[in-house]
Amino acid sequence: MAATSSADATRPDRRVLGRVALSSLLGTAIEYYDFLLYATMTALVFRQVFFPNSDPALATIAAFGTLAAGYAARPIGGIIFGHFGDRIGRKRMLALTMTLMGVASFLIGVLPSYHQIGVAAPALLVLLRVVQGVAIGGEWGGATLMVTEHSGRERRGSWNGVMQMGSPLGFLLSTAVVTVVTWLPKDALLSWGWRIPFLFSALLLVAGLYIRLGVTESPVFQRASSGRPGQIPLASVLRRPRNLILACAVGIGPFALTALISTYMITYATGIGYETSNVMTGQLFSSATALLTIPLFSAISDVVGRRTVILAGAIGIIIYAFPFYALIDSVSTPRLVTAMVLGQLVQSAMYAPLGALLSEMFSTNVRYTGASMGYQLAALIGAGFTPLFASSLLGDNLRSTPLVVLAICCGAVTIVAIRQISETTGSDLADISGKDPAAAIPTSE
Repeated sequence: MAATSSADATRPDRRVLGRVALSSLLGTAIEYYDFLLYATMTALVFRQVFFPNSDPALATIAAFGTLAAGYAARPIGGIIFGHFGDRIGRKRMLALTMTLMGVASFLIGVLPSYHQIGVAAPALLVLLRVVQGVAIGGEWGGATLMVTEHSGRERRGSWNGVMQMGSPLGFLLSTAVVTVVTWLPKDALLSWGWRIPFLFSALLLVAGLYIRLGVTESPVFQRASSGRPGQIPLASVLRRPRNLILACAVGIGPFALTALISTYMITYATGIGYETSNVMTGQLFSSATALLTIPLFSAISDVVGRRTVILAGAIGIIIYAFPFYALIDSVSTPRLVTAMVLGQLVQSAMYAPLGALLSEMFSTNVRYTGASMGYQLAALIGAGFTPLFASSLLGDNLRSTPLVVLAICCGAVTIVAIRQISETTGSDLADISGKDPAAAIPTSE
């Protein structure tokens, strides 16, 4: 194929690409700070602030139910922002998703408690969580595609790994801020201390928008836009849904493990005898580990392939699930931290190549919609429902065996899915821009 016929074959401008990668990294970090902050506060304070009259077990289930509501809204965000991102461009959607997220988080920070306005408090909390979910549902796909479609095929995974670091960076930032406010006396934390991290979102929003508005539109999108067919992106993806189903299934393992390491870990570990501060320490170490392992595994996927790295991680969680909880059940803080760090290593292997893999599975005219929906449906099933399912399954009787089985089953889903996906590393994004979205993945091995 001649170089002039392939948008992906053109050597990218490293300065422009670096600016795009930095913008996607910081923008994603800010949005995940807001989104994951809610998850942490759900486990720490929301059941007392917004569901105080419930039985403790029921309050925990209700609190994690609001958490799941945000995940349920993420595919909706993927559909909405994916549609317009595939029609009018990636850049405009990213500015809008960041604004929605920042405003919703700030409003959560000023939301009255149940004791002040009654049932309206949890109702408004759910509404704002849904807005967060819609925003994050459009964020990941746009940020991923901006990096993927600016970069060349040889190092697409490596550059995508820079953007993927936004998730652990956002979690690290949110964990650090929450750790500081948990030093407050419990009464102060429950009355006003928990609000500080959410109000901090306003400052992050201003900084993030300043950076994000300075990047250029995706060159692959610009070249394909003139010849883009008039079909609705969602209809095109759903007409042959095999790619979407596989994209969702391959992400269930890493997202479920994320939930078990982070969101539900606070509830489980404190329930068996750990101090909250010890669990937060483990969270900090696991987030720091992700900052190192995500770019590492992303770069490795450029060499050995996306499938190989993801498959290794999925097999790893099946092998490691029982030792993981055995270390945690010892009620030893060093073993807890060790378990979480090793778990994060396995999770990163499954998660790091996802951005590049999902981008390479869909054609340009439906790429925002297809990649976003696959990723967000995986997040809904893997990360959104896992804490809710675990808290409903265990109740007050905390034991690790069901959680081990849950982790193994989710890893097995990822294995089955990745074995059905042909290798996409090195594919030309422009090559598939005119093809049916289901054609990017042959059915044969």
